Amino acid sequence: MEPTAEGGAEMLGAPDPELAATMGFSGFGKKARTFDLEAMFEQTRRTAVERSRKVLEAREKEMEEQAEKEFRSPCTDSSASAFSAAGAGPMLTKREETCSGSEDSSDEELTGASRQSQASAQGPAEDTDDEDDEFIGPPLPPGFKDSDDDNDNDDTEEEENNPVKKIPDSHEITLQHGTKTVSALGLDPSGARLITGGYDYDVKFWDFAGMDASLQAFRSLQPCECHQIKSLQYSSTGDVILVVSGNSQAKVLDRDGFPVMECIKGDQYIVDMTNTKGHTAMLNSGCWHPKIKEEFLTCSNDGTVRTWDVNNEKKHKSVFKPRSVQGKRVIPTTCTYSRDGKLIAAGCQDGSIQIWDRNMSLVLPFCLTFETRVNPNFHLFQGGLGTFHDVKEGEQLVHTKFHCRQAHAPGTDTSCLTFSYDGTVLASRGGDDTLKMWDIRQFKMPLKTAERLPSFFPMTDCCFSPDDKILVTGTSVKKGGGSGKLFFFYRETFEKLYEIEVTDASVVRCLWHPKLNQIMVGTGNGLAKVYYDPVKSQRGAKLCVVKTKRKERQAETLTQDYIITPHALPMFREPRQRSTRKQLEKDRLDPMKSHKPEPPVAGPGRGGRVGTHGGTLSSYIVKNIALDKTDDSNPREAILRHAKEAEENPYWVAPAYAKTQPKTVFAEVEPEDDETDKPEWKKRKI
Repeated sequence: MEPTAEGGAEMLGAPDPELAATMGFSGFGKKARTFDLEAMFEQTRRTAVERSRKVLEAREKEMEEQAEKEFRSPCTDSSASAFSAAGAGPMLTKREETCSGSEDSSDEELTGASRQSQASAQGPAEDTDDEDDEFIGPPLPPGFKDSDDDNDNDDTEEEENNPVKKIPDSHEITLQHGTKTVSALGLDPSGARLITGGYDYDVKFWDFAGMDASLQAFRSLQPCECHQIKSLQYSSTGDVILVVSGNSQAKVLDRDGFPVMECIKGDQYIVDMTNTKGHTAMLNSGCWHPKIKEEFLTCSNDGTVRTWDVNNEKKHKSVFKPRSVQGKRVIPTTCTYSRDGKLIAAGCQDGSIQIWDRNMSLVLPFCLTFETRVNPNFHLFQGGLGTFHDVKEGEQLVHTKFHCRQAHAPGTDTSCLTFSYDGTVLASRGGDDTLKMWDIRQFKMPLKTAERLPSFFPMTDCCFSPDDKILVTGTSVKKGGGSGKLFFFYRETFEKLYEIEVTDASVVRCLWHPKLNQIMVGTGNGLAKVYYDPVKSQRGAKLCVVKTKRKERQAETLTQDYIITPHALPMFREPRQRSTRKQLEKDRLDPMKSHKPEPPVAGPGRGGRVGTHGGTLSSYIVKNIALDKTDDSNPREAILRHAKEAEENPYWVAPAYAKTQPKTVFAEVEPEDDETDKPEWKKRKI
């Protein structure tokens, strides 16, 4: 090895004299050392290999001696046993020498393998006395397990065999959202915040880490004014929230509830919905893409399913139009992505479930069987169900990848579609009071069906457990008709495993978070309940139930109680009247109180004061009209009261027309007849 490696360092050359003279000192002090790292690593490696070899040789020799001793012990008598016991001394002495040699060289660095070998060689020697004290008798056979380990394994196996024990329902908390139905629930991916929306137009934010035992929401807002909230969901990253309400424009809020974007509204007067930039009717549902954090999906009563980009609110990304058996427009009531985001599924009002590939643009969802050229601009396609459609050349015609026409009863709203975590099974919650499970690879008939599950709401949920073995849904009840329940079905056999009576109202929403292992439930009476287990669940509701309620802070603390009454202070207190004479003297000195009232003005008025009746013609006429006491209740008598006098003594008009004027004839007053015999439409209306 080179001298540099043996010494571990070498001295640098002498400093430059010119540089020292220029800087004003003769030397640079202590000279630096340089290290050859490669040589040091090589030396360490060789040392470690040598020590490891020695330790392994010692262990092999020890194991050979011990095996030889065990082989001889059954065949020897008591004297041989004594000799064997006496011969154990040199072996123990050699083991101690090996350990002492190891301890002496412990100041040098060893590799991981040599350090582990040394520990394994030291272990039996250090624990020999303790093991002799603890264990009596022959060594335990290989594969022997203690009874405690057996009990733990039995409990684990029993829990795996009994899925009911995996349901976290031992404890619950109740969050008071309001008095109306909680129609939307959303939990961020980390499980830190819960959002609830309802028929009261409110969206409330709940922070598990920030709440105490009082369980109060830290924020409440109405993002869509007077529209009911239908769906709330956090994105895959948890930084934005999708809000779907009863209007035609979905909104995206940030984590604190401030608006980020609002989808554009489409033109209601365009017939073809693919030519509009947005929805034109009420929204029904919506969800985020599981992989792409900027993309989300909505469906509406305008008969379309649209995908959107958060960064482009002026137009949708793509349009999917479900069609009925006759090729007519049908309304999608719910929509969702598959777990990998490659498929888009929609449940429609005609009872069908239609699934598309999101990477393809949709015009009509039918399987094409053949093509016949009609003219250069049009093609005639026959759908898989025997219907024909004209499609312009250049438009892309893509069929549904999976399609089931009679998934649920026609005319009912399919309220929920959800994919299993393995992506092969689709669960659907129908308005026909059924829960069905489908294999998307064989989409003609359902795998399993559960019936008699009432559903009165168009957003009743169903969801899978985190281990994908249990399917959960809620039931609806009429007012005073019992309790809403949460049902748990085993996925393999679809038998009912368990049920929870939630409250005396319908169970609308349910959510089983995979990280928290807690179940959130939204009810029809304004409650949001969280079910958890202190052992099986993580964080979430466990964080807030252990905190005590905060004491209300007083605005200010009074050291002494005072009773303050109005006008109790001297500056506001009115002085008491001691005598009437002094008050009269004060009033006499006051020019306003001692002023003589001016007499009323008689005549036309003077000194800037208007007379009582004024001096104008209009005031005179008004005065006379007010004084006129003639009764004009009967206008006919009022007109004819001078008729007799005018006829006997004509003076003004009658003499001029005496020769030409015909005889005046007036209608006679008829007595009021009894109208009881007249028909209803002839009777006088009062």
